[in-house]
Amino acid sequence: MAVKESTKRNSSRQRAKPNRRNTFSKINSEPFSIVGIGASAGGLKAYEGLFANMPADSGAGFVLIPHLDPNHASMLPQLLKKYTEMAIVQAEDSMKVEPNRIHVIPPNNAMTIVHGMLRLQMLTEPRRLRLPIDAFFASLAADRGPRAVAIILSGNGMDGSLGLKAIKARS
Repeated sequence: MAVKESTKRNSSRQRAKPNRRNTFSKINSEPFSIVGIGASAGGLKAYEGLFANMPADSGAGFVLIPHLDPNHASMLPQLLKKYTEMAIVQAEDSMKVEPNRIHVIPPNNAMTIVHGMLRLQMLTEPRRLRLPIDAFFASLAADRGPRAVAIILSGNGMDGSLGLKAIKARS
């Protein structure tokens, strides 16, 4: 008899475990966090390390803003596919940020976010000082408030520091 009662207790404990799908469906029905991640042109290893250790079902949307050469297509989406099960897309104008998906800024574009949608603007001016991470982070702070997350993985300049302050002020 004692063995049967012990087995009953164990089976009821197993049934009481939360279903991961149900947990994440609740997250997806509410506004989700959007994580903006900036890096210098040499930030590939840092992105690889981050996404190799990031669960594919975190419930957050990710937007990557690396410093890119404006004259060359980015290979970042293809290179990161080895390190995550999340879908990786190159951002397009008016694309909605989705949870559990990585969105990458295309070269030679400025990017902001408004109402959860990415806004792209082709850069036509000659090369000059640009702060793409600051611009995106500031718009992310305004759009998501306390659900905005900013990460700077690498770099040696100031790009991103003002955007980080904007996000911190909204949290």
